[in-house]
Amino acid sequence: MKKYSIEIKWAFLFIIMTFVWIFIEKLAGLHSEHIDKHPVYTNFIAIPAILIYLLAMYDKRKNYYSGQMSWKQGFVCGLIITAIVTVLSPLTQIIVSEVISPEFFPNVIKYSVSSGALKQEEAEQYFNLKNYIIQGLIGAPVMGIVTSVITAFIAKSKQSAV
Repeated sequence: MKKYSIEIKWAFLFIIMTFVWIFIEKLAGLHSEHIDKHPVYTNFIAIPAILIYLLAMYDKRKNYYSGQMSWKQGFVCGLIITAIVTVLSPLTQIIVSEVISPEFFPNVIKYSVSSGALKQEEAEQYFNLKNYIIQGLIGAPVMGIVTSVITAFIAKSKQSAV
């Protein structure tokens, strides 16, 4: 377990960052009066997400690999973080949807229908907890793998082989 303590720590920091991000979105009105802007601004979560992966890999490189880390070692670090975040994504989504922003689904359904983007039934089928849990179970590993590939390349030691 100690072997993966750095990844566990950073996976939990990633989840906390997600909660903070969602709370900021809510405070900014992106789950209510500015819900029309939500699809654009929510994507900016990629910035702190990438930063967390980078910091995790620098932490692993410094404190586990004594300053020398290959791309593969960094990539494995990212994969472990991704696996933890993915496994916990249903619980994360439940907390987001039921505790932090329970008004999001009703508001986004109402907006989608009123803007003509979706019919009521389509909006209800898409914007619900079950569907978002499924999306998280697919999206978290896909985005985590992509992020791991890129950040491992950046975080690897200059002397190490790719």
